[in-house]
Amino acid sequence: MASRFANPAFLWRTGALLVTSGIITGAFGAHAIRKRVAPEKLVAWNSASHYALLNGLGLLAISLHPRFSVHKFAGPAIALGCVLFSGSIPFLVLNPERFKFMGPVPPIGGTLMLAGQVTPYLFAEGGSEIPPLS
Repeated sequence: MASRFANPAFLWRTGALLVTSGIITGAFGAHAIRKRVAPEKLVAWNSASHYALLNGLGLLAISLHPRFSVHKFAGPAIALGCVLFSGSIPFLVLNPERFKFMGPVPPIGGTLMLAGQVTPYLFAEGGSEIPPLS
């Protein structure tokens, strides 16, 4: 039985929101803050935007999978990890002194994203052999 956070509808909606937020933050970074922040901070901003986009697409894909759309860890870990990672970076870029306490949040979020992304590989049924390339 699917939990509140591990069901296809939740994962689909969350994936769509993450893709949307990735596009918006990417555009904001390219146009609104590009000249206001240091280049290395813009790189971090762009990473947060790209990770939101990619993990949103990953959630859209997982929401369609018959088994992992209801997996209690994979989708929710990707969603929470992405929100922590991509959601904290803009605060750290725009006002690092005020949000210094958020410094540990991106690595925690990144770890959750990775754990969620590798879960389908680790818990896939059957097919332990590597398929041929052709």
